[in-house]
Amino acid sequence: MKLEGKVVVAQGGGPTAVINESLVGVVLESRKFPQITKVYGAVNGVRGIINEDFLDLTQETTNNLERVAVTPSSALFSTRDKPDKAYCQEIFKVFKAHDVRYFFYIGGNDSADTVRIVNEEAERSNYEFRAIHIPKTIDNDLMVNDHTPGYGSAAKFVAQSFIGLNLDNRALPGVHIGVVMGRHSGFLTAASSIAQKYPDDGPHLIYVPEKAFRMDHFLTDVKKIYDRHGRCIISVSEGVADENGVPVLEKLGSREKDSHGNVSLSGTGALGDLLVKEVKEKLSIGRVRSDTFGYLQRSFMGCVSDVDQREAREVGEKAAQFAIWQNVDGSITIHRTGYYSVDYKLSSLKEVAAKTKLMPEEFLNKEGNNVTDAFKYYLTPLLGSNMSSASMLRAPRADKILNLRK
Repeated sequence: MKLEGKVVVAQGGGPTAVINESLVGVVLESRKFPQITKVYGAVNGVRGIINEDFLDLTQETTNNLERVAVTPSSALFSTRDKPDKAYCQEIFKVFKAHDVRYFFYIGGNDSADTVRIVNEEAERSNYEFRAIHIPKTIDNDLMVNDHTPGYGSAAKFVAQSFIGLNLDNRALPGVHIGVVMGRHSGFLTAASSIAQKYPDDGPHLIYVPEKAFRMDHFLTDVKKIYDRHGRCIISVSEGVADENGVPVLEKLGSREKDSHGNVSLSGTGALGDLLVKEVKEKLSIGRVRSDTFGYLQRSFMGCVSDVDQREAREVGEKAAQFAIWQNVDGSITIHRTGYYSVDYKLSSLKEVAAKTKLMPEEFLNKEGNNVTDAFKYYLTPLLGSNMSSASMLRAPRADKILNLRK
């Protein structure tokens, strides 16, 4: 049975560089079907649905949609609202009033959970309705997926940033710490490893939430690298935690909470400042610096992965096809089928919703302070074409005349 009615598409959670590709994929594909009466975009995610704040994207030009597709961040704006059952019941009331029969929500695991609850409410009410979750997150932490749209571009930003940090640090040696997003998973922080081209290139040390962070081990690692190279570059996830799972930042006494009740990690340089202080005081190294990447890595326009763009568009298209052609619900998932190709499947919402994927053991070294070649092999195709690469001078040194003994 083909359902006739409206489509609503929304964007939730943190923006990415390619999230609008998924939006445009849904809109253009949905507009092809005669049973679709209107295609609405909810402004500010699920909050926009509650407020009946919709854009009629049926009346948007294809040309402008394509221009929006290559523009980073959420064109429909976003929300950090985490709907419970009562919230989702209000969403469902709006859908019934507007004769919405298809709902597409682009987001992470919390967004998948919202889709699950709304879909269950429709089933209880015997309301013919199809809901699809479309994957999106720079954290790359959605279950079932090989990787998620948004990650490749953010990873490219991190990798290229560390290439620059490495070049800077080689010219003026010291210790440099880069703090990268990642509360529970270290995929994005690990992307810094792509900067390791020459044997002594940084980042020399990489710390992710999947491995317990101990300050004494950290200082020992830094001293070892600094003694060997006369410099040390460190990549660390903002969410690194001790052996009990307590974030290092929380141990510092941070009490600021985000909208989900978690200790705020992004948008603060506290972790970098702490690590700089420890290195300076405990290792007596004078030149120690840190940078907190913060929100720069999410929607940076200058280094978007073309592979990421293409796949973000395709998951949007596949969502519309599964819902409208095949009349089914679920979460679109990406599966790697070779090096490098992917396939798209529809997975159960329960497999994805409110769950977090962590880095597998084979991606991390035994010492817990770097990644393996297996991770680099996994990541490289996701960065797309035109990935930057630095080079060093190879010319021999000229003979000295006046300073023969130096």
